[in-house]
Amino acid sequence: MASPSLLALLDDITAVLDDVASMTKLATKKTAGVLTDDLAVNAQQVVGVQASREIPVVWSVAKGSFINKLLIIPAALLINAFAPWLMVVLLVMGGAYLCFEGAEKIHHTLFHKNDHKQKSLITEEGEAITDEMIKKMEKDKIKGAIRTDFILSAEIIVITLHTVAEYSLTTQIMTLLSIAILITIGVYGLVAGIIKMDDLGYWMMKNAKAASLKAKTGLMLINAAPYLMKILGFVGTVAMFLVGGGIIIGEIPQLIALQNNWITMLNDSFFKHFVGITYSFILGLIVGYIVLAGHAIYVKTFKKAH
Repeated sequence: MASPSLLALLDDITAVLDDVASMTKLATKKTAGVLTDDLAVNAQQVVGVQASREIPVVWSVAKGSFINKLLIIPAALLINAFAPWLMVVLLVMGGAYLCFEGAEKIHHTLFHKNDHKQKSLITEEGEAITDEMIKKMEKDKIKGAIRTDFILSAEIIVITLHTVAEYSLTTQIMTLLSIAILITIGVYGLVAGIIKMDDLGYWMMKNAKAASLKAKTGLMLINAAPYLMKILGFVGTVAMFLVGGGIIIGEIPQLIALQNNWITMLNDSFFKHFVGITYSFILGLIVGYIVLAGHAIYVKTFKKAH
Protein backbone atom coordinates (compact mmCIF):
# COMPACT_ATOMS: atom_id res chain seq x y z
CA MET A 1 0.00 0.00 0.00
CA ALA A 2 1.31 3.42 -0.97
CA SER A 3 2.24 5.74 1.89
CA PRO A 4 0.18 8.92 2.47
CA SER A 5 3.22 11.09 1.62
CA LEU A 6 3.66 9.35 -1.76
CA LEU A 7 -0.03 9.78 -2.58
CA ALA A 8 0.18 13.45 -1.60
CA LEU A 9 3.24 13.88 -3.87
CA LEU A 10 1.45 12.22 -6.81
CA ASP A 11 -1.56 14.42 -6.16
CA ASP A 12 0.65 17.54 -6.22
CA ILE A 13 2.32 16.42 -9.46
CA THR A 14 -1.07 15.79 -11.07
CA ALA A 15 -2.31 19.21 -9.97
CA VAL A 16 0.79 20.94 -11.40
CA LEU A 17 0.48 19.07 -14.72
CA ASP A 18 -3.20 20.03 -14.94
CA ASP A 19 -2.28 23.67 -14.32
CA VAL A 20 0.50 23.51 -16.92
CA ALA A 21 -1.83 21.99 -19.54
CA SER A 22 -4.59 24.56 -18.96
CA MET A 23 -2.15 27.50 -18.80
CA THR A 24 -0.34 26.34 -21.95
CA LYS A 25 -3.66 26.24 -23.78
CA LEU A 26 -4.63 29.70 -22.51
CA ALA A 27 -1.20 31.18 -23.31
CA THR A 28 -1.36 29.75 -26.84
CA LYS A 29 -4.69 31.52 -27.38
CA LYS A 30 -3.31 34.81 -26.02
CA THR A 31 -0.20 34.63 -28.22
CA ALA A 32 -2.11 33.60 -31.38
CA GLY A 33 -1.77 37.06 -32.95
CA VAL A 34 1.99 37.19 -32.36
CA LEU A 35 2.33 33.60 -33.61
CA THR A 36 0.66 34.48 -36.91
CA ASP A 37 3.03 37.41 -37.36
CA ASP A 38 5.95 35.22 -36.24
CA LEU A 39 5.10 32.71 -38.98
CA ALA A 40 4.86 35.41 -41.68
CA VAL A 41 8.07 37.16 -40.60
CA ASN A 42 10.12 33.95 -40.39
CA ALA A 43 8.81 32.59 -43.70
CA GLN A 44 9.87 35.73 -45.57
CA GLN A 45 13.24 35.80 -43.77
CA VAL A 46 14.37 32.64 -45.62
CA VAL A 47 13.22 33.81 -49.06
CA GLY A 48 16.04 33.80 -51.62
CA VAL A 49 17.90 30.79 -50.21
CA GLN A 50 19.00 28.10 -52.68
CA ALA A 51 16.36 25.36 -52.99
CA SER A 52 18.79 22.66 -51.81
CA ARG A 53 19.61 24.71 -48.70
CA GLU A 54 16.09 25.76 -47.65
CA ILE A 55 15.49 23.01 -45.08
CA PRO A 56 19.03 23.23 -43.54
CA VAL A 57 18.55 27.01 -43.19
CA VAL A 58 15.11 26.59 -41.58
CA TRP A 59 16.58 23.95 -39.25
CA SER A 60 19.43 26.31 -38.26
CA VAL A 61 16.97 29.14 -37.56
CA ALA A 62 14.69 26.76 -35.60
CA LYS A 63 17.62 25.69 -33.40
CA GLY A 64 18.54 29.34 -32.89
CA SER A 65 14.93 30.11 -32.03
CA PHE A 66 14.81 27.40 -29.38
CA ILE A 67 18.12 28.60 -27.89
CA ASN A 68 16.64 32.13 -27.86
CA LYS A 69 13.70 30.91 -25.80
CA LEU A 70 15.95 28.96 -23.41
CA LEU A 71 17.91 32.18 -22.81
CA ILE A 72 14.82 34.38 -22.54
CA ILE A 73 12.89 32.19 -20.05
CA PRO A 74 15.33 32.41 -17.08
CA ALA A 75 16.12 36.05 -17.91
CA ALA A 76 12.40 36.93 -17.99
CA LEU A 77 11.75 35.15 -14.68
CA LEU A 78 14.66 36.95 -12.97
CA ILE A 79 13.79 40.38 -14.40
CA ASN A 80 10.11 39.93 -13.52
CA ALA A 81 11.07 39.00 -9.94
CA PHE A 82 13.74 41.62 -9.23
CA ALA A 83 13.42 44.44 -11.80
CA PRO A 84 10.01 44.39 -13.54
CA TRP A 85 10.55 47.96 -14.83
CA LEU A 86 13.48 46.68 -16.91
CA MET A 87 11.11 44.32 -18.76
CA VAL A 88 9.21 47.35 -20.08
CA VAL A 89 12.42 49.04 -21.29
CA LEU A 90 13.66 45.89 -23.04
CA LEU A 91 10.31 45.21 -24.70
CA VAL A 92 10.04 48.78 -26.01
CA MET A 93 13.60 48.56 -27.36
CA GLY A 94 12.78 45.23 -28.99
CA GLY A 95 9.59 46.66 -30.51
CA ALA A 96 11.52 49.64 -31.87
CA TYR A 97 14.07 47.28 -33.43
CA LEU A 98 11.31 45.32 -35.20
CA CYS A 99 9.89 48.59 -36.56
CA PHE A 100 13.40 49.57 -37.70
CA GLU A 101 13.77 46.27 -39.58
CA GLY A 102 10.44 46.86 -41.34
CA ALA A 103 11.40 50.43 -42.29
CA GLU A 104 14.79 49.23 -43.54
CA LYS A 105 13.13 46.63 -45.80
CA ILE A 106 10.78 49.24 -47.30
CA HIS A 107 13.64 51.73 -47.77
CA HIS A 108 15.78 49.09 -49.46
CA THR A 109 12.92 48.06 -51.78
CA LEU A 110 12.18 51.67 -52.79
CA PHE A 111 15.67 53.12 -53.11
CA HIS A 112 18.03 50.19 -53.77
CA LYS A 113 16.29 48.33 -56.59
CA ASN A 114 19.38 48.46 -58.79
CA ASP A 115 21.51 46.86 -56.08
CA HIS A 116 18.98 44.04 -55.77
CA LYS A 117 18.84 43.52 -59.55
CA GLN A 118 22.60 43.48 -59.82
CA LYS A 119 22.84 40.93 -57.02
CA SER A 120 20.16 38.79 -58.70
CA LEU A 121 22.00 38.89 -62.04
CA ILE A 122 25.23 37.81 -60.44
CA THR A 123 23.44 34.97 -58.70
CA GLU A 124 21.70 33.83 -61.87
CA GLU A 125 24.93 33.84 -63.89
CA GLY A 126 26.54 31.61 -61.29
CA GLU A 127 30.09 32.42 -62.47
CA ALA A 128 30.55 35.74 -60.71
CA ILE A 129 29.63 34.39 -57.29
CA THR A 130 31.74 32.02 -55.22
CA ASP A 131 30.72 29.30 -52.76
CA GLU A 132 32.18 31.39 -49.95
CA MET A 133 29.91 34.31 -50.89
CA ILE A 134 26.86 32.03 -50.95
CA LYS A 135 27.77 30.61 -47.52
CA LYS A 136 28.28 34.13 -46.14
CA MET A 137 24.89 35.31 -47.47
CA GLU A 138 23.27 32.20 -46.00
CA LYS A 139 24.90 32.81 -42.60
CA ASP A 140 23.78 36.46 -42.69
CA LYS A 141 20.20 35.38 -43.41
CA ILE A 142 20.28 32.87 -40.53
CA LYS A 143 21.73 35.46 -38.12
CA GLY A 144 19.14 38.05 -39.18
CA ALA A 145 16.27 35.57 -38.81
CA ILE A 146 17.46 34.45 -35.35
CA ARG A 147 17.88 38.09 -34.26
CA THR A 148 14.31 38.92 -35.36
CA ASP A 149 13.03 35.71 -33.75
CA PHE A 150 14.60 36.76 -30.44
CA ILE A 151 12.29 39.77 -30.18
CA LEU A 152 9.19 37.84 -31.28
CA SER A 153 10.07 35.03 -28.85
CA ALA A 154 10.55 37.54 -26.03
CA GLU A 155 7.06 38.94 -26.66
CA ILE A 156 5.55 35.43 -26.61
CA ILE A 157 7.41 34.49 -23.39
CA VAL A 158 6.37 37.73 -21.66
CA ILE A 159 2.70 37.23 -22.60
CA THR A 160 2.91 33.66 -21.30
CA LEU A 161 4.63 34.80 -18.10
CA HIS A 162 1.87 37.35 -17.44
CA THR A 163 -0.70 34.58 -17.98
CA VAL A 164 0.88 32.33 -15.29
CA ALA A 165 2.02 35.12 -12.95
CA GLU A 166 -0.22 33.97 -10.07
CA TYR A 167 0.89 30.33 -10.21
CA SER A 168 3.87 28.61 -8.54
CA LEU A 169 7.39 28.93 -9.96
CA THR A 170 7.31 25.26 -11.02
CA THR A 171 4.12 25.79 -13.01
CA GLN A 172 5.54 28.95 -14.58
CA ILE A 173 8.76 27.23 -15.71
CA MET A 174 6.96 24.14 -17.07
CA THR A 175 4.39 26.25 -18.92
CA LEU A 176 7.07 28.48 -20.44
CA LEU A 177 9.08 25.44 -21.58
CA SER A 178 5.94 23.82 -23.04
CA ILE A 179 5.13 26.98 -24.99
CA ALA A 180 8.76 27.28 -26.17
CA ILE A 181 8.78 23.72 -27.55
CA LEU A 182 5.28 23.80 -29.09
CA ILE A 183 5.72 27.19 -30.75
CA THR A 184 9.18 26.44 -32.16
CA ILE A 185 8.06 23.12 -33.67
CA GLY A 186 4.76 24.57 -34.91
CA VAL A 187 6.08 27.77 -36.48
CA TYR A 188 9.17 26.32 -38.15
CA GLY A 189 7.36 23.16 -39.20
CA LEU A 190 4.88 25.37 -41.07
CA VAL A 191 7.69 27.53 -42.49
CA ALA A 192 9.41 24.41 -43.84
CA GLY A 193 6.10 23.24 -45.35
CA ILE A 194 5.47 26.59 -47.04
CA ILE A 195 8.90 26.97 -48.62
CA LYS A 196 8.87 23.36 -49.90
CA MET A 197 5.36 23.62 -51.33
CA ASP A 198 6.65 23.74 -54.91
CA ASP A 199 8.73 20.59 -54.35
CA LEU A 200 5.59 18.82 -53.13
CA GLY A 201 3.87 19.97 -56.33
CA TYR A 202 6.67 18.55 -58.50
CA TRP A 203 6.50 15.25 -56.60
CA MET A 204 2.73 15.04 -57.05
CA MET A 205 3.02 15.68 -60.80
CA LYS A 206 5.84 13.17 -61.18
CA ASN A 207 3.89 10.42 -59.41
CA ALA A 208 0.49 10.92 -61.09
CA LYS A 209 -1.18 10.58 -64.46
CA ALA A 210 -1.15 13.73 -66.60
CA ALA A 211 -4.87 14.58 -66.34
CA SER A 212 -5.46 13.31 -62.79
CA LEU A 213 -6.58 15.44 -59.86
CA LYS A 214 -3.26 14.77 -58.13
CA ALA A 215 -1.31 16.16 -61.12
CA LYS A 216 -3.55 19.22 -61.35
CA THR A 217 -3.15 19.85 -57.61
CA GLY A 218 0.62 19.56 -57.99
CA LEU A 219 0.63 22.07 -60.85
CA MET A 220 -1.53 24.44 -58.78
CA LEU A 221 0.97 24.22 -55.88
CA ILE A 222 3.90 24.94 -58.22
CA ASN A 223 2.15 27.97 -59.75
CA ALA A 224 0.96 29.27 -56.37
CA ALA A 225 4.33 28.96 -54.55
CA PRO A 226 6.04 32.13 -55.94
CA TYR A 227 2.90 34.23 -55.33
CA LEU A 228 2.58 32.86 -51.80
CA MET A 229 6.21 33.78 -51.05
CA LYS A 230 5.62 37.31 -52.35
CA ILE A 231 2.50 37.61 -50.20
CA LEU A 232 4.40 36.33 -47.16
CA GLY A 233 7.19 38.82 -47.87
CA PHE A 234 4.65 41.66 -47.82
CA VAL A 235 2.74 40.30 -44.80
CA GLY A 236 6.02 39.69 -42.94
CA THR A 237 7.09 43.32 -43.40
CA VAL A 238 3.68 44.62 -42.32
CA ALA A 239 3.80 42.24 -39.33
CA MET A 240 7.05 43.85 -38.15
CA PHE A 241 5.26 47.20 -37.81
CA LEU A 242 2.15 45.62 -36.25
CA VAL A 243 4.07 43.59 -33.65
CA GLY A 244 6.66 46.31 -32.99
CA GLY A 245 4.03 49.04 -32.70
CA GLY A 246 1.81 46.75 -30.61
CA ILE A 247 4.65 46.01 -28.16
CA ILE A 248 5.41 49.73 -27.72
CA ILE A 249 1.73 50.62 -27.23
CA GLY A 250 1.24 47.77 -24.76
CA GLU A 251 4.09 48.97 -22.54
CA ILE A 252 3.39 52.73 -22.53
CA PRO A 253 0.19 53.68 -20.60
CA GLN A 254 -0.26 57.02 -22.43
CA LEU A 255 -0.38 55.26 -25.80
CA ILE A 256 -2.84 52.67 -24.48
CA ALA A 257 -5.07 55.47 -23.15
CA LEU A 258 -5.00 57.25 -26.51
CA GLN A 259 -5.98 54.05 -28.31
CA ASN A 260 -8.79 53.37 -25.82
CA ASN A 261 -10.14 56.91 -26.29
CA TRP A 262 -10.49 56.33 -30.03
CA ILE A 263 -11.94 52.84 -29.63
CA THR A 264 -14.62 53.92 -27.12
CA MET A 265 -16.07 56.27 -29.74
CA LEU A 266 -16.93 53.27 -31.93
CA ASN A 267 -19.77 50.82 -31.45
CA ASP A 268 -18.93 48.22 -34.07
CA SER A 269 -16.43 45.56 -32.88
CA PHE A 270 -14.92 45.22 -36.38
CA PHE A 271 -14.06 48.92 -36.56
CA LYS A 272 -12.67 48.81 -33.02
CA HIS A 273 -10.33 45.99 -34.08
CA PHE A 274 -9.47 47.81 -37.32
CA VAL A 275 -8.61 51.02 -35.46
CA GLY A 276 -6.38 49.07 -33.05
CA ILE A 277 -4.49 47.40 -35.90
CA THR A 278 -4.16 50.67 -37.85
CA TYR A 279 -2.92 52.49 -34.75
CA SER A 280 -0.23 49.83 -34.16
CA PHE A 281 0.83 49.92 -37.81
CA ILE A 282 1.07 53.73 -38.05
CA LEU A 283 2.96 54.02 -34.77
CA GLY A 284 5.27 51.19 -35.86
CA LEU A 285 5.91 52.91 -39.19
CA ILE A 286 6.71 56.24 -37.49
CA VAL A 287 9.00 54.65 -34.90
CA GLY A 288 10.69 52.54 -37.59
CA TYR A 289 11.58 55.54 -39.73
CA ILE A 290 12.71 57.59 -36.71
CA VAL A 291 15.10 54.79 -35.71
CA LEU A 292 16.17 54.33 -39.36
CA ALA A 293 16.96 58.05 -39.64
CA GLY A 294 18.87 57.97 -36.35
CA HIS A 295 20.82 54.92 -37.53
CA ALA A 296 21.69 56.64 -40.84
CA ILE A 297 22.91 59.78 -39.00
CA TYR A 298 24.97 57.63 -36.61
CA VAL A 299 26.57 55.67 -39.48
CA LYS A 300 27.45 58.86 -41.41
CA THR A 301 28.86 60.55 -38.29
CA PHE A 302 30.83 57.43 -37.33
CA LYS A 303 32.29 57.09 -40.85
CA LYS A 304 33.32 60.77 -40.91
CA ALA A 305 34.96 60.43 -37.50
CA HIS A 306 37.00 57.47 -38.81
